[in-house]
Amino acid sequence: MVDTVAALMLRAAAIDGAACKALAAVPDMDDSVIGFHAQQACEKCLKGVLSAAGVDFSRTHDLVRLLDLLASQGIEVPPEAQWIDELNPYAVEARYGIVKTSPLDRPRALLAVDLLLAWPCSAWPTQARRERHRPVAAAL
Repeated sequence: MVDTVAALMLRAAAIDGAACKALAAVPDMDDSVIGFHAQQACEKCLKGVLSAAGVDFSRTHDLVRLLDLLASQGIEVPPEAQWIDELNPYAVEARYGIVKTSPLDRPRALLAVDLLLAWPCSAWPTQARRERHRPVAAAL
């Protein structure tokens, strides 16, 4: 069986989500590390849903662009996760110390990750279109 882009993205999102949870339990862990994995889990989940819906997207770490693209397709993100654009600095800038971020609200970030990881299963029957079954290599 050939994996689809959506399946790969959602699996990768789950891995980043698990890393985020594990690292968030470490009191001395820097917020930039936890925020990075939270941002990555959200980004990959959004890209997985876009791919499953047959929507092309560009290479980006910008959650705002991905949320806007979902909205333009009539796909609604769980309301409790609408704020995830605040994780954008954790994609690159905070990870490399380019910007100083406010302290990460770890419980809020973990909740957003959980909601987004559960969202495709609950949203797809009513919102998503049929997935384009294109092999991963064809999408790269």
